This record gives sequence, C-alpha cells and structure tokens, in this order.
Amino acid sequence: MNRMSRRVAAAALTLVTASSLAACRSASAGDSGDSASGTPSVKIMVGGIDKVIYLPAMLTQRLGYFKDAGVDVKLLTEPSGASAENVLVAGKVQGVVGFYDHTVTLQAQGKCVESVVQLAKVPGEAEVVATPAAGSLSGPQDFTGKKLGVTSPGSSTDYLTQYLAKKQGIESADYTTVTAGAGSTFIAALQNGGIDAGMTTDPTIATAVSKGDGKVLLDMRTEAGTRKALGGLYPAASMYMDCGYVKENPKTVQRLADAFVRTMGWIHSHDAAQIAARMPADYNGGDPALYQRSIEDSSPMFTTDGRMPQGGPQTVLDVLGTFSDVVKAKRADIDLSKTYTTRFVDAAR
Repeated sequence: MNRMSRRVAAAALTLVTASSLAACRSASAGDSGDSASGTPSVKIMVGGIDKVIYLPAMLTQRLGYFKDAGVDVKLLTEPSGASAENVLVAGKVQGVVGFYDHTVTLQAQGKCVESVVQLAKVPGEAEVVATPAAGSLSGPQDFTGKKLGVTSPGSSTDYLTQYLAKKQGIESADYTTVTAGAGSTFIAALQNGGIDAGMTTDPTIATAVSKGDGKVLLDMRTEAGTRKALGGLYPAASMYMDCGYVKENPKTVQRLADAFVRTMGWIHSHDAAQIAARMPADYNGGDPALYQRSIEDSSPMFTTDGRMPQGGPQTVLDVLGTFSDVVKAKRADIDLSKTYTTRFVDAAR
C-alpha cells in the first residue's frame, strides 16, 4: 500500500467505523438540532479529511472548540467533494466541508444549499508542470497539445483548467484532459509522462516539488496568485448546509460557526509547526517535515474570520457559468445571495 493510500485508509479507519456509517444512514432520524434537550449532535462530511485545504475541520475537533461551543460533532470522510455533496443531498449528514462552488451548482439543480462559514478565500490549488515538460510549458498559453491532469471530469480542477485555457484563447478540445486524481496517482502521472501538467492540492504539491517530479506553474494557494490566474478571488473550502436545516436550527448553526471562526483565528496566530502538531500523526504520511511544509505553503488560503471574500462568488459564477453545462443553462437565474450567509460568522464570539 503506498503512502497516500495508507494515510487515507488510516483517516477512514479513525473516523468512519462500521457503526458510524450505519448511523450516517439514519442521520435524519437520530440527530438533534435546536429542539434537543441536551447537546445538539451534528454530522459533517468532509471531502477528503486529510487534505490540507480542509484542515480546519479536524483542527477544530482537535482543539476542542466544537465541545466548547456546546455541539457534538462527528466528522466523516468521503474521497471527493462530489461524494460529500451527494451524502448531504440525501439527508444523511447535516453539513459538508467542501468547495463553495457546490452551492452554485446545486442551486442550478433546484436545491438550496448555503455556505455558513467560508474557510478559504482561494482554491488552495496549483498547476504543477512535470519537470521534463517545463521547457515547453511556461503557462496556460502553452496548453495546446498538452496532456493536462485534473482530479476528475467536471471537477473544480477541470473547470479551473478550462477557464485558464479560455483566457488564452485555447479551447478544451485543443488539449487532452487526463483524470489524474490526487496523491500517488497524480505523482505517478507526472513521473511516467501520463500528464505534462496538472492541477492539484497539498500535500501532493509539496511531494511533487520535493521529489523533483514537478514545479509550480500557477499558484492559487495565495491571494496574489489567484488574482493573477483568475482575475479575482475564488472562495473554495467552506462549511455548507441545507438551507432548510439552517432555517430550522439557527442556534446549532451558530454554535458551529462560533467553533470554526475561533479556529480560523487560531490558524493565523500559530505557525505551521504548531498547526501540524495538533493534527493526527498519520496525516503526515510518514514525513512530518513535508507535511509541515504543505501547511506552511497552503495556510495563506484560509480566511481569518470565516467571512465570504468580496467579489468571490461572482468569480465562481463566471467560471462555472462558462464551463459547467448545469450552471450555464441556469446562469441568468442564479441568485448568489442564496448560496452563502455571513449572519452566523458576524455573530460569532
């Protein structure tokens, strides 16, 4: 079993036992919200709990902030944001830590889901070019004829890749889209020529660079890099919930927001080594120094207070409204004000 597989497996074993999965299937019947006589219980699905982009979820748990806020949170994990979204739509969990853009896509499908805490103001992703291809690929203007890796077709990495190409007058048909996944599969694709470049997150970015397999071509882990690449901020990692649940359980949602906002402040007052020390040991994949570097490189993506960055939702709509067939068909009807709320973070302690 490779390092990434061991890490994902360990996270799954730690957080998703057979009993918790069974409970997840009956979440709507067994979980409590504002009507609870005691401590409300909430299940949150994370779209890859050991990914640095979603670090605030486990960090909040490890810091004890959910408990301090008076809410019993069970963190579960799925390998991708799309899988996590499906579990929420099915009513099996009350919240998801995943990309904000799912709220836009779901509205286009007639569903109301809103981000109640915005964890990241940028994607936390980078376009990494394979070392052998670096001489002929210096930016999106060179995408023509190249093999470009994405997590999966229709994913955020796919839409962002298309957007970067389109800005240079390059259509998706002018290059080859390759499903490269993340972690070991992405690294292998760089090594064996399966892709010339691809979009991924940490710790995969740090691993590729440290091994000499690739170099960062476009860095969307920072505000400056994201503005340069996309023309504006692209809010990504968030905690989003069904609008109906939020309306019916405002006190419980407020407790969650209190906990997350406290964590965002903690992240920005501590260094990468201190953050890494709070995370489960198996998240470092056997290389603590590399994991710490991943956090250091990616931590600028996180908001300080859980608020939605100004103009961010419009950038997301511009991307999805151009390349997502689902959103494109409904773009004129999308109401961005219904895809997020700052009510709870504004009131957070």
